[in-house]
Amino acid sequence: MEKTHGITGGVYLVLDPAQPIDLLLQKLEAALTGGVNAVQIWNNWDKETDKLTLIEAIGTLCRNYHVPLFINEEWQLLKQSLFLDGVHFDAIPNDYELIKKAVTRPFMAGITCSGDLNTVAWASKHQLNYVSFCAMFPSPSAGSCSIVMPEVVKEAHKTTSLPLFVSGGITPQNIIALKEKTPFDGVAVISGIMSANDPQKQVKIYKDALGIAQSV
Repeated sequence: MEKTHGITGGVYLVLDPAQPIDLLLQKLEAALTGGVNAVQIWNNWDKETDKLTLIEAIGTLCRNYHVPLFINEEWQLLKQSLFLDGVHFDAIPNDYELIKKAVTRPFMAGITCSGDLNTVAWASKHQLNYVSFCAMFPSPSAGSCSIVMPEVVKEAHKTTSLPLFVSGGITPQNIIALKEKTPFDGVAVISGIMSANDPQKQVKIYKDALGIAQSV
């Protein structure tokens, strides 16, 4: 398989696997062409979905662009599919060391922080690959995430060298305002890209707002 890049920031795309598969893959490829830096499959499966088949289809596209693919919560799937590069935890797992032993291969990991800096400290201690703060703004896809104040992200930036992502209601417009209040390395987005008519163009708009230089 093609080697994927690590994760340092940029645009982190979260996919809803309940979306019609053909449309999902079409929009994903457009977003990858636009320069997405990481992809996650959200834990929102239809009962009829063949998870491993969809993971392979998504993973094949991601590999073509050297973009890492994460699975939300279901770390066991790392043992079943080499198309997955890592797992995203919604909260601190009780048995992370056992999980690492069970997977039996290197993998990346990230975690959601809903404002508790103890989560950031745990992520740093266990050498995770990134932390994502949810939610910065109200958003239907952010679920039950509480609103995180920019000051919390700013404090986290002082305590860890891990890449910090912000998520929940993120738009190109509020990225610019948020950057004035706190530093961060990237944004995690679902509908802001996947609901766009032109995901490729939309990714570039997000990257412009982040101040990421793009090749012509």
